[in-house]
Amino acid sequence: MHLLVTLLQEIDIEQKLKDAPDDNYGIGVFIGSMLPFIILVIIAYAIYRYNKKRVNND
Repeated sequence: MHLLVTLLQEIDIEQKLKDAPDDNYGIGVFIGSMLPFIILVIIAYAIYRYNKKRVNND
């Protein structure tokens, strides 16, 4: 339950960027926000490719 609450907390990205020690922190925030999306796209493509090969072999 604690993990769910932690995940659902609103993260103030703008405040973190203001308090960041340098500009490299912004790059990390960008990569961290894009990484889940990229992983989901890769998983979806892998499932699509697996199913396409399975249908073609039948």
